[in-house]
Amino acid sequence: MSAVLLRHVVYQPSLFLRHSLFSSYSSLDQLKLQNTAKFSSFCAVRASPFTEKHSIERYQRDAWLYQQPIPQGSLSLHCDSDSIRENDIALQLPELKKLLEELKQRRSDAANGADGRGPGNVFLVGTGPGDPELLTVKAMNAIQAADLVLYDRLVSNDIMDLVSSDARLLYVGKTAGYHSRTQEEIHELLLSFAEAGANVVRLKGGDPLVFGRGGEEMDFLQRQGIHVKVIPGITAASGIAAELGIPLTHRGIANSVQFLTGHSRKGGTDPLFVADHAADPDSTLIVYMGLSTLPSTVMKLMSNGLDPSTPSAAIERGTTPHQRMVFAELKNLVDEVKAADLVSPTLIIIGKVVALSPYWPFCSIEQPVLADQQNQPLGLC
Repeated sequence: MSAVLLRHVVYQPSLFLRHSLFSSYSSLDQLKLQNTAKFSSFCAVRASPFTEKHSIERYQRDAWLYQQPIPQGSLSLHCDSDSIRENDIALQLPELKKLLEELKQRRSDAANGADGRGPGNVFLVGTGPGDPELLTVKAMNAIQAADLVLYDRLVSNDIMDLVSSDARLLYVGKTAGYHSRTQEEIHELLLSFAEAGANVVRLKGGDPLVFGRGGEEMDFLQRQGIHVKVIPGITAASGIAAELGIPLTHRGIANSVQFLTGHSRKGGTDPLFVADHAADPDSTLIVYMGLSTLPSTVMKLMSNGLDPSTPSAAIERGTTPHQRMVFAELKNLVDEVKAADLVSPTLIIIGKVVALSPYWPFCSIEQPVLADQQNQPLGLC
């Protein structure tokens, strides 16, 4: 049974310590790049609805950070070189420091007036899987009131266009082999600007507390006395499954749903954790960030007893205009995903409920026939 494809210089980073946040680079004379933004021309990628690491959209949004004159002379570097991250941070530091001082002065002036001004707030905001119409009203209100927005790679361009024009934007996205900021640096940025009185929005794709490291950021900030408000987003599992007409649970077919990270340690091909019970035939399994580890994940599931003919789907850039889908039985999923050349982000859905999707192209004599209250058959087979 074949699948169907549907289209719908080594740098050791240092922490931004609170009282020396911008001390890592003292002079722009250290720079050897004419303009970091120009590196986007060396890094051609497939058109994406998201903010890719060296995309022109990223540098256009963050243009306020690159106001200092750039020394003449350039050094051509591979687009994944650590030197690009090093120099990009160096280019941004003067304007980040300037903004921080302005916010501190504003807070000091307010404290000397009739109304004292305390620390700012941090909002951890989920933006859903990419479709701007899935953004919540509360999330929209937060991004419209932000002073500073720290945004991730998987916040779609359409959603970024909704951020208030008065807000300053700072890309802190991560992708395999390139972290524009380490997690510790993100913590310190959030803390420093919140302490200066800013209204800081941490913008994340999906839901901030589902494989989004939002819990780590919340815990760090609360320990420092910063008020944190979490605004949930529609997680990719819910948003993309709904887009495809796949019920994550269904009476008589799937009585539970499991979310699994496909991440591996240090970029390997083996997922961190696939428990025996993940192969439950009466459960729906959702694998986030599992493209690179998919062969190992599928092998472990089948070795733990999951039927190789289990319906499965892989969805690239779900809910966006760039969405592509592969449907296949589990045993064929890896080969078909490779043949389709799917890229990150791709969500994997495994379970009998996948066959209930109107996009499922196969029929199986073993597939259960369901009936509604009028005894009318449900599903396609």
